[in-house]
Formats: sequence, structure tokens, C-alpha cells
Amino acid sequence: MDLLDLNWWPSGFKYPVVLWLEVIPVCLLFWIWVRRGRGVPMPFDFSQHGRGGYTKSLINLAESTAPILLAIVVWILACPMQLGKPESKRAITNIQFCVDVSGSMNAQFGAGNRYQASMNAIKQFVDLRAGDAFGLSFFGNSVLHWAPLTTDPSAIKCALPFMEPRKIPIWFGGTEIGKALLECRQVLMLEEEGDRMIILVSDGSSSDLAGGNADDIARRMVNAGITVYAIHIAEGNPQSEIVSITSKTGGDVFAPGDESALADVFSKIDSMEKTELAQTVAEQLDNFKPYSIVGLVILGLLALFSFGLRYTPW
Repeated sequence: MDLLDLNWWPSGFKYPVVLWLEVIPVCLLFWIWVRRGRGVPMPFDFSQHGRGGYTKSLINLAESTAPILLAIVVWILACPMQLGKPESKRAITNIQFCVDVSGSMNAQFGAGNRYQASMNAIKQFVDLRAGDAFGLSFFGNSVLHWAPLTTDPSAIKCALPFMEPRKIPIWFGGTEIGKALLECRQVLMLEEEGDRMIILVSDGSSSDLAGGNADDIARRMVNAGITVYAIHIAEGNPQSEIVSITSKTGGDVFAPGDESALADVFSKIDSMEKTELAQTVAEQLDNFKPYSIVGLVILGLLALFSFGLRYTPW
């Protein structure tokens, strides 16, 4: 640390009450420089000698090193602090994947089925958005929250073989998108920090979005600050209610025709939801180094002065 840089000056002390002890070295310094009676009269008649003012000042300066060292020790005991540099922290986005595992997700899509293609694209997406928090929910007629929101996506990457549509229980066979979205909303509502996003992956339509339910779900998503994106991984147009929910929440709906288009969809979502940097408040940091260096220098001078530059009355 450059001692000529005034940035090392403390912005405060952790234990300011300790600074009252500085009275002791100040009193010692005052006593060293104003005391009298150091002269030793010698019985020489007609002697001629100087007052020794220069020597006296030099000796006083040498003796001042001990109180100065004590003053530095008091400063260190008071724990000097300094403001660290404000840093830019990645503003986290909480992303909940809502993946359909109904029987129709077994349909051919690229080299595998729709479910496999979706999960492979999700694995690539979490690598693309490293630093965000990801959760994973599977749904049919029921909802299973497979992985909680976490910045460690390993559970999501390993989920593919466990929830294959042909392996799931019979009560997952249908498609209730409205129910799944509300369940995912509940998960995101537990997170107080960061933006909130749901990525719905489904190949069907849902009757529980009819009768004004879609408008109610959209309103609840907006109130919770959740953006909904939907990927319709099937032929034909996505359900109009899903389009309505995504548009009202600031998201979009996509209909990829093949695996490469599916990967492009996730890349487009990434570009639409830019990573933001939040400026953090500067932290108070311990600032012992400059005072320790000065203290060691003073201690070295005190040791050198003790070899000869001191007052002796003989």
C-alpha cells in the first residue's frame, strides 16, 4: 500500500472508545519536551560550555519514538476501517422451468422425443445463464417440483432419465397448464431477491385456462413480477390463452419446428432477458497494514536510538 496515497486514512474505527487511551502517549510526549532539570552541574570554575540545545532536541526526538509507537498501538487496537471499492454484482434472475411430461411428450422430435429435446435445450440454457438461480417443475395433471431454485443446476442437468413420460405415474398423464403455472408462481414468490421468470415447455393445450382463468393467471403473474415465456413444442399454433398470458406478463411464446430451432428459442430468451449488473455498497474493511508498517519503522528507530542516542547524566 502506498503510504503517500491518502486513501489509507481511516474512514472510522470499529472500537472508537479505545482512542481515549491516546491521552497517555500525548501526555508522555508533552512531558518529554517540556520537562526541566536534565542538566548536571559540575564543579569547574570558569568553565565555558554551550547549553546543548541541539543535542537536547535530538535526544528528545529519540525518546519520543516510544510514545509515538504506543499511539500507533492504540490506533491498531481501535481497529481502523476503510471503505472498500464498490463492485458490480450480477443481478440474479430466478428462472423456474415448467416442463410437460404428459404422454404426448413421447412424440418424435429430432433424434429423440419432445421431452428429451426439451431437457437437452434446458441444460444448454442453464450453462448460458450461469449465475442465475434455476428451479425445475414437471407437470401433467399433477405438479412435481423436482429441483428448488438454486445457482447449482446439477440436479436439473441430471433429471432427464428420471421423468421420461413413459415412466411417470398414470396421474401425470394429462395436461393442466394453469395449475402448473400457479404452482411455479408459489415457488418464485418465496424468493425476495432478483427478477422472476417462468419458462413453460409443453406440446398441448389446457382446459383449465378457459373461462377467464387465463386472464386471472396473467394478472397474478404481473402482480408477482413474473415474466412468462412459453415454448409450444408441437405442430400447429399454441393455445390462444397461453399467448395471452405470455404477452400480458412481458414474455413471448415460441413454436420451434426442430431441435436447432428449439436451441435458438432459448438463445432468444436469453437475449430478451439481459443480465443486469447491480452496484453494491462499499464495505467497511480492516485497515491495519499501513499502521503496522509505520509501527515497525518506529520500533526499529527506537532500537537504534537505544544504542547511543539517549540521555545519560554522567
